[in-house]
Amino acid sequence: MTVDGQWKRLFPIRFRHLRGDSSFSRWNWVKFSFRPPTRDKRGESCHVYEDSITIDGELPKDERTRLLAPLITGSAKEAMARGKSLTLIRPRNTKFIAKRKSAADLVEEREAFKLAARQTSIFDQELAELEPSPFDFRFEFDDDDGHHNYQNGDWETHAMFWRWRTEYGEASALDRMRAVYDDDYPRKGMAFALGNQAKRPQTWQLLGVIRLDEVTQPDLFG
Repeated sequence: MTVDGQWKRLFPIRFRHLRGDSSFSRWNWVKFSFRPPTRDKRGESCHVYEDSITIDGELPKDERTRLLAPLITGSAKEAMARGKSLTLIRPRNTKFIAKRKSAADLVEEREAFKLAARQTSIFDQELAELEPSPFDFRFEFDDDDGHHNYQNGDWETHAMFWRWRTEYGEASALDRMRAVYDDDYPRKGMAFALGNQAKRPQTWQLLGVIRLDEVTQPDLFG
């Protein structure tokens, strides 16, 4: 989002290819050139020129809630009624789920990576060789629209799994992830970033899991 709290959907950005001043993380401010997408008519969408990306500082921890809290809605349904294709929600009664994929699922995903690599203007060797996660990561949760079960599309969750599996082994990595998502984040404050699909705007996806402090009321007598 922008400094004045406006959503921006940035694509195509190949994080594996970003280097140096272009390699940004979740809380970095970035500058970039873009044009309106050819086929995506969602108002927040921007076709980014990757070579133009530069990092322009970082959003301090104590300012994150202030910036993001106005973007929070009660549900994807509420956001869609407001004409938005992106939103933040505060999920309730969350449960992190890791379901092992079948061998057939993994084969299908590897082929999908190879197909996507061939469809780029320059063959993406890293994408073609990318190994899919052996688990389908999901969240069950409640919001103002009811109960949901969403696949977790947050790339940081998959990066967490691969990093911790290397360090601690698979079983311990999953235990640590459950501790983060079922205890630590909900206790301290958690938000989900949701977005709809360009071709199927009624279908919303979980795009990001964000550790975000809850807004507290000021002490009127302090």
